[in-house]
Amino acid sequence: MIRAYKFLMRPTVRQEQALGEMLRDHCSLYNGALQERRDAYRHVSKTSVKYGMQSAQLKDIRAVDPERQGRWSFSSQQATLRRLDKAFTAFFRRVTSGDTPGYPRFRGVNWFDTVDFPKDGDGCRWDSTPHGTVTRVRLQGVGHVKVNRHRPVVGRVKTVSVKREGRRWFVVLTAERDQPDPLPATGSVVGIDLGIASFLADSNGAFVPNPRHGRRAAVKLESAQQAVSRFPRVRRDKRTRNHQRAVDKVAGLHGKVRRQRLDHAHKTALGLVRVHDFIAHEDLKIRNMTRSPASKPDPDQPGTFLPNGSAAKAGLNRSISDAGWGVFLTILHAKAESAGREVIAVDPRNTSRTCPECGHVSAENRPTQEKFHCQSCGHTAHADTVGALNVLRAGLVRRDADPA
Repeated sequence: MIRAYKFLMRPTVRQEQALGEMLRDHCSLYNGALQERRDAYRHVSKTSVKYGMQSAQLKDIRAVDPERQGRWSFSSQQATLRRLDKAFTAFFRRVTSGDTPGYPRFRGVNWFDTVDFPKDGDGCRWDSTPHGTVTRVRLQGVGHVKVNRHRPVVGRVKTVSVKREGRRWFVVLTAERDQPDPLPATGSVVGIDLGIASFLADSNGAFVPNPRHGRRAAVKLESAQQAVSRFPRVRRDKRTRNHQRAVDKVAGLHGKVRRQRLDHAHKTALGLVRVHDFIAHEDLKIRNMTRSPASKPDPDQPGTFLPNGSAAKAGLNRSISDAGWGVFLTILHAKAESAGREVIAVDPRNTSRTCPECGHVSAENRPTQEKFHCQSCGHTAHADTVGALNVLRAGLVRRDADPA
């Protein structure tokens, strides 16, 4: 089992400067490799440059530029080239499947925030010796950086990554460990229905309120973003102190909202995993749900468009993103795996329109957002509870149908 750990780093002033230079030089390597691929395809008879060819050039690149490229880990530079190769692989996969391709773009220094070390001990070294809550990680070209290890790392460290978030630096570890002992069986099963009015409704009639962290911070974010917009657009190293302070405030507010969402998702998922042996949820296609509506050209007036409900859909999209369903489901599956619980995703179609008593399916069964009233047998209940109950039944059917 592979588990990830994220710890706050506390570099000195010189170490922070070296970390920034490391990101800058890896960004330069990424952009140079991308430019080489573009030039080879455009000017050399559509020649494709692969990862192996670019990785073989690293030795010469480090020899030509020892001050910028030669001081960093060879393996971390290979990881940066692999990141570019993965971007091209995803690009060609989307082209083949007919999706919007999205050709790999050049990265600005402000948009390149992670350096990966594929193996602990190769260009980096995680110090597992306990020193209270302070541990150290050694990075080639940077030195021994203090790390606030707020929980023990269980298992053998496989990879190490350095990540910048605003003005903070983090180290992200992946560790391989044995399968932990499962939690005691409770015999309880539950279905959950994710929503906007309530974050979660389960098949037992319980509700988890939606905290709406993004909406609560919207006023402060709007004010902070307006303060940034008063300054002209300049490079990061040319910003005035007030400009940098305004940018840091926006980043801090976004970071706080993100941490609040993660905290809520972790606590909600942990509560479900501790109580229930089996959890069924809807297999939501969140990316499709948050797509903007297509424009409607006016046939009578060329160049104009008819109303398509984009304003209302934009508000719904913000609410869906603010709820953080995708993050919650990812955390739920990870915690269930560690606890030995079973989680199954089921088709969400008609789960809130099907009567749990008689099985009648109709859109009229749900006259309002919250109310469910069966047009056949007269059964009434909360619509989200009905949806969660139908999700549970579908999940149990799928579990029994799947081979052991």
